[in-house]
Amino acid sequence: MINFVLQKIGLKKLDIYIIKKYLGTFFFTAFLFTLISMVVDFSEKTEKFVEASHTYSIWYIFRTYHLNWIPFINGILWPLFSLIAVIFFTSRIAYNSEIISILNAGVSFRRILRPYLLAACILTSLLLLMNHYWIPMSNAPRLEFERKFIRASSDIKKTGTNMHFFISPDTKIYLRSYSSTDSTGYSFRLERFAGIQLVYMLKSQFIDWNRTTHNSWKIKDYEIHRYQDSVESVEVHMNEQIDTVLNMLPSDFEFYEKQKDLMTTPELQALVHKEESRGLNPVKGYLIEIYRRTADPFTILILTIIGVSIAARKVRGGMGLHLALGIGIGAIFVFISKFSIVFSREPSIPTLLGIWLPNITFGIVAYILFRRAQE
Repeated sequence: MINFVLQKIGLKKLDIYIIKKYLGTFFFTAFLFTLISMVVDFSEKTEKFVEASHTYSIWYIFRTYHLNWIPFINGILWPLFSLIAVIFFTSRIAYNSEIISILNAGVSFRRILRPYLLAACILTSLLLLMNHYWIPMSNAPRLEFERKFIRASSDIKKTGTNMHFFISPDTKIYLRSYSSTDSTGYSFRLERFAGIQLVYMLKSQFIDWNRTTHNSWKIKDYEIHRYQDSVESVEVHMNEQIDTVLNMLPSDFEFYEKQKDLMTTPELQALVHKEESRGLNPVKGYLIEIYRRTADPFTILILTIIGVSIAARKVRGGMGLHLALGIGIGAIFVFISKFSIVFSREPSIPTLLGIWLPNITFGIVAYILFRRAQE
C-alpha cells in the first residue's frame, strides 16, 4: 500500500527504497533510545513514583507522566536520531557497494540525496507540529505531576521583583515585590502621563487583591500626587483604604519557571504581544522558545545531508567509523545549540540570529561535506 502511494506521487524505485530505509531505521532508533531513556529516568525517580502510587494508581502515573514524557524526550533527540539513522543504513548500503553501483549507473550524488531530503522533510514537518503544539500540551500534565511528587519543594510558583509595566497607554504600574501567599504587593506606585509628562501618581506601601470579589484591589495608606505647571500637590490618606479596579491580575506577577514549556506557540505569541504592550521584561525568553521550536526541526535536514555525505563513502573503518563520526558531530551540535540559547539572551544579540546560529554553522559544514562527497 505504501509503495503504491509513493509510486502514484511520481517516486522511482530508488526513492521508495531509500525513504523506507530512512524512516524505518529512524523510527526503530527512536523507539530503542526512548525505551532506554525511560528506563534511566524511571530508575532515577523510583522513590518518587512509589510515593505517588500511595495516592494515584499505576495507570494514572503511567499515562500522566510517562506517556507525556515520551514526546518531550523525542522532541529533544529527533535530530540526533535522524543523523544516527542516516549514517547507520547508508553505511550498510555503501559497505555492500550499493552506492557505487547506483553511481556507476549514471545516477548523480545529488539525485541520490533527493529521497533522503524528502524523508527528512516528513520528519521535519512532524517535529514542527510536535514542538509548536503536541509537546507543550503534553508538558502540562507531566510538569504538574513533577511539581506534586518529584520537585515539590523547588518548583513552586515564582514572583517577579521591581516590576514596571503599562496597564493602559498612559498608565504605568510599579511594584517592588509581590507575595503569592497572601496576594499582597509591596511598594506600589501608579503613574499617569499626558504625553511624556507625569500628571498623577498614587503611592502605597501595600496593595491587596480582593479575594471576595476577585475583580478589584484594596489600596491602604496611600498618597496622591498631582503635577500641574511644575507644581506638585500631595494628598495623604493614612488609615484609609480604597477599592479600585485595575487592568492587572495576580497572575501578572506569578509565573512558573517552566511556564513557556506549557504553552502552545499561538498562546506564547499572544503572551508576547500582551507583555510587549505592557513593557514587561520576560518577552525575550518567550521569543527564544518560539524561535527554538522552529529552528530545531530544520536541524534534521542539515544533519541528514551531513550523514549522507559522511556515510556514502566506503572506508576501511566501515560502519563503526561512520557512527563514531556521527555521534561526535551530534554531540558537538547539542553543545553549540545549548550555548546558542544562553548566547541569545544577551540584549546586544538579535534573538533570531542567536537561535539559528547552530543551523547556519552546520549548514555551512553540510554544504562543504556535500561538495566533497560529489568529487
